[in-house]
Amino acid sequence: MTVELDGETLTPEDVAAVARDDEDVSVPEPARERVRKSRERIADVLERDEPVYGVNTGFGELVDQQIPGNRLETLQTNLLRSHAAGTGRELTREEVRATLAARVNALVTGHSGVREVVVDHLVAMLNGGVHPVVKSRGSLGASGDLAPLAHASLVLIGEGEADVDAPTDDDPERTRRLEGAAALEAIDREPLTLAPKEGLALINGTQLTTGLAALAVVDAESLASTADVAGALTTEVTLGTTASAEPTIHDVRPHDGQRASAATVRRLTAGSDVVEAHRNCDRVQDAYSLRCLPQVHGAVRDAVSHLREAVEIELNSATDNPLVFDATGIDDRASGTDRAAVLSGGNFHGEPLALRLEYVRLALTELATISERRIDRLVNPNLQEPHLPPFLAPDSGVQSGYMIAQYTAAAAVNELRATGTAVTDNTPVSGGQEDHVSMSATAAFAVRSSLESARTVLATELVCGAQAREYVGDAFDDVDDLELGAGTDAAYDLVRELVAPLETDRPVHADVEAVVEALEAGLLEDAVTAACPDWLERSPIDAGGPTGTRR
Repeated sequence: MTVELDGETLTPEDVAAVARDDEDVSVPEPARERVRKSRERIADVLERDEPVYGVNTGFGELVDQQIPGNRLETLQTNLLRSHAAGTGRELTREEVRATLAARVNALVTGHSGVREVVVDHLVAMLNGGVHPVVKSRGSLGASGDLAPLAHASLVLIGEGEADVDAPTDDDPERTRRLEGAAALEAIDREPLTLAPKEGLALINGTQLTTGLAALAVVDAESLASTADVAGALTTEVTLGTTASAEPTIHDVRPHDGQRASAATVRRLTAGSDVVEAHRNCDRVQDAYSLRCLPQVHGAVRDAVSHLREAVEIELNSATDNPLVFDATGIDDRASGTDRAAVLSGGNFHGEPLALRLEYVRLALTELATISERRIDRLVNPNLQEPHLPPFLAPDSGVQSGYMIAQYTAAAAVNELRATGTAVTDNTPVSGGQEDHVSMSATAAFAVRSSLESARTVLATELVCGAQAREYVGDAFDDVDDLELGAGTDAAYDLVRELVAPLETDRPVHADVEAVVEALEAGLLEDAVTAACPDWLERSPIDAGGPTGTRR
């Protein structure tokens, strides 16, 4: 498929398709017409020869310095060079592609004043496999993601570096690192000479944050569903009850996410012989990590839905500064002519994303925390059900089984808890002109790290849950033919395709890593869907689902 960048309809799933599946992009004619009209308005402003920020003045603290017309192109080139001041690790291929897709979509909203050729170059880079080398650290989330976007934009003027796809039969993922001009030549493009306003339009915006946040939405929704699967499997193999997922309970506290997680657990475990076999046992109620699964997982879903809402708006917004408008209806105090107005504002400020990213980071911490508590119930001899051997080891004492897997999960939870908040920090820059910043990019990177840690914990729970499944028959006088629910049985089967039952001690890192990789590839959701097609219950705001674009 080709993802259409029209400035109006881009979704997180579209971004993931471009970033991860290398889908091509295109810009439809209505969006191109908006770009052309926006550029005409910049031409109107230039004819006036009055100082207009971003067009013919300096930047930041240097806003009061008007630049003569014969130096405006140099001004834009110098802007890219000077702002490419990032440090730290390089962005991954998918991070760069997500950023570029978001950048193009923002430009074609028609309020940035760039020429159509700038858009065409960016589209050609995405479709031709040219990925600028971008340093990850340096953004304050206001005035947007300046430093990373400057690194990404240098290639347009033939500078900087890019990794260019150069596949061979022996190495289909081969790339070459080339200087900017050579990278453009590889896709039959010439370096651009930037026109007035274009340099600023390219770097002033939230597109690094937005691209990362779009991927985070897709991944976090997938992980919330994974948590429901892992928790449902643990509930069954520890002989817990699914009564806590009954709709009657959740109808009287109708949070969207809570109801969705409860419905998912019911569908996953429908028809379970194990649940039925002890339905009338004397246990009154389960521990919170089982009984409150819908409430905790559901709250995580709601947090991710809150982020999705912001990301879908941000992807289709104009976020640079100044913005270019038709002057019709604009207040007389605005700078402009009868045809054009260039207005300075703060749409580059990443706060709408920063706060919600922080919310999701905290939510992922909770998702991992409750999963780690369920792991402990699977392996801890002081908490286990009688049919489970200590640490799930066939010969406990001589063997340690999955004892240390729980340690690793606990370490991951500690790391999640120790990841400090960034969004309430503030360091004024640019001589005090930019005196409040969002740190939204830092928050986005923290969420990506949190997703990795939480995924590791959930993979550990699935591994331990599958091992506990081997002992369920011991609870019922060795009745070994008791079936799990269709969804949880599919999850068990997938784990067993990757991880053999534990019969003697072995390095268990490989067990967990194999399941982590399966989760990243979306194999768990695919397997469960094949066995239980209607299992996945989404919150009303969530528009996504398994698309093959998960990390």
